[in-house]
Amino acid sequence: MLPLKIMVARLLWASLLGAVIGIERNLRKRPAGMRTSLCVSLGAALFTILSIEIAKRTGDASTTRIASNIVQGIGFLGAGAILRDRGNVTGLTTAATIFAIAAMGMAAGGGFYAVSGITCLVVLCALIFLVYVEGWFNLKVRCMLFRISTTDSTYIVSEVHKIFSEMGIALDNFQLSMTGNKNLIQFDADVSHRQQEKIFIALSIPGVTCEMLPIERLHE
Repeated sequence: MLPLKIMVARLLWASLLGAVIGIERNLRKRPAGMRTSLCVSLGAALFTILSIEIAKRTGDASTTRIASNIVQGIGFLGAGAILRDRGNVTGLTTAATIFAIAAMGMAAGGGFYAVSGITCLVVLCALIFLVYVEGWFNLKVRCMLFRISTTDSTYIVSEVHKIFSEMGIALDNFQLSMTGNKNLIQFDADVSHRQQEKIFIALSIPGVTCEMLPIERLHE
């Protein structure tokens, strides 16, 4: 049987790593913050220790299934973090983070201090730095519904096509209608967050009102 101080060291190490990732989640105001991440990592580490120790004490190797069942349990927990928000699926990163935290906790519980520490660093890099990579290369896009109202439709239609063609963005479901004494231009397009900012600035024209609403892209 493992000495108590070794078990405690593994549990504390797992708790520390989980808390570090949780702090990043708290700073970004995302679900599964410090307390949740700590508990997931700590629980996975404890289950792993119990799995190993029970197998040693009873001589029954089948008790190691306790650790394997962690994966299934974390799958249910992660699924609860995935939501559909205004036509878009959110929480996938949170669910994946919870999954990685559990694996990290299992490594810590198994005594793989270096491996679990490296895993923590890799997860942090993915959560912090890859956000900027996605933004720089416009890798993360959302389907947005654009509603533009103006009194001069002839000018703004040509301006809209010019702005989007310069960015290489295709316009879908383009419609032009009248609402009262104003013309309403409506269409949808897949754009990144940085492109949304550029479009909003480009369409900040006196007499022009621009709305951007996230929608769900329908696939046949």
